[in-house]
Amino acid sequence: MRVIAGTARGKNLQALPGEEITRPTIDRVKEAMFSSVQFLVPGARVLDLFAGSGQLGIEALSRGAKRCLFVDRSPEALAVVTANCKTAGVDRQSDIRHGEALQFLANIRGPFDLVLLDPPFRRGLLAQVLPALQDKLAPGGVILAESEREAQLPERVGALVCVKQYHYGKIMVSRYEREGQP
Repeated sequence: MRVIAGTARGKNLQALPGEEITRPTIDRVKEAMFSSVQFLVPGARVLDLFAGSGQLGIEALSRGAKRCLFVDRSPEALAVVTANCKTAGVDRQSDIRHGEALQFLANIRGPFDLVLLDPPFRRGLLAQVLPALQDKLAPGGVILAESEREAQLPERVGALVCVKQYHYGKIMVSRYEREGQP
């Protein structure tokens, strides 16, 4: 697993063994995700919820995001995120926190320009956290949610609307925006 673009391009990142705690996003999915938000990333305030190895938030920072808040419930995963941020040279723009997603979202304000979600598959976590994110998204902000291809995600969650879904083999990435955005 590596950073694919920006200031940390080519840096190798660690991941925990197995897929119980982390499941690295494959390069072609990561490239497609960031191509879809390339003009939003520079200067962005990013939330990497379910951070795992931190690779998505690190990719955003490498591409010019201003700050990234990494959140995961696993202390082991957070140790990997910390090491990966140092390896990529983005630790000064990183805020790494321990917490359960829903409890954490209840206690932060935002706003975030880009929210990256890659929760454990087949647990219904995206449908649970999306409602808590609608008030955390900045005007013009985007949520990119990675899931298994067959996941049944809502088309609308309050003011959030799923505007596009991308399919890559067994993976689906859903893009949510606030209704009425240009």
